[in-house]
Amino acid sequence: MIIREVEEQDTEAFLKLLCEVDESNNMLFSPGERKTSVEKQRNIIIRFKNDPRSAFFVAERNDELFGYIGISAGDLQRNKHIGRIVIGVSEHSRGMGIGTKLFQKVFEWIKGKHFTRLELTVIETNETAIKLYDKVGFIKEGMRIDSLNIDGRFVDEWAMYKKI
Repeated sequence: MIIREVEEQDTEAFLKLLCEVDESNNMLFSPGERKTSVEKQRNIIIRFKNDPRSAFFVAERNDELFGYIGISAGDLQRNKHIGRIVIGVSEHSRGMGIGTKLFQKVFEWIKGKHFTRLELTVIETNETAIKLYDKVGFIKEGMRIDSLNIDGRFVDEWAMYKKI
């Protein structure tokens, strides 16, 4: 397995992975809701690659993508020290330490980029993800009440952070 930055030629495989992870029903996108075209996804990858303070990394094995982590920096003077994290691992690859390795890659990558804080949110019932985030040093900061509507039911999310 290798962890590497996503490349433009990964566009179709990356979009497929995003849609697969959405099927977990633990992400912002509902299963089947992501309607991003290949061209639009390619443009997103290009935009991230051209931003020195934002990146997407993928976990790859045997030419298959099975995990990702993205970091995007605040773009205003008052929040440019913050990196927002999104992470996903395909269902058949969970529990193998991939999430930890993806976070390690981001922690390496942010060195020297003047981040002082990382943030993420997680559905309060996603115990597997919460355990991972605890393990890599994130702290629960507060509950976002009724922040998502999943299958017609409002659910809460934990806001979590890590000081760098």
